[in-house]
Amino acid sequence: MSDRPEWFAAKRYGYGCGVPCSWQGWLILTSYMAIVVGASIAFEDKPLILVSIVAPLTILLLIACAKTTRGGWCWRWGSRD
Repeated sequence: MSDRPEWFAAKRYGYGCGVPCSWQGWLILTSYMAIVVGASIAFEDKPLILVSIVAPLTILLLIACAKTTRGGWCWRWGSRD
């Protein structure tokens, strides 16, 4: 077991993370989705502003997922790690 927090489960196949496995992961994911939906509604006629909000949030989400995925991000072929 690592010293890092484990908020997301590792994917069984492929690269990246799977679904959240703790309340912190669910909080991050639902907050991200709420902000993206809210910004999409608020700035639907201003795509440049929308992209300038969503792109950095997406990068932050990916960084948070990568740092808190159980076992880290690596390619998996379906075996139990």
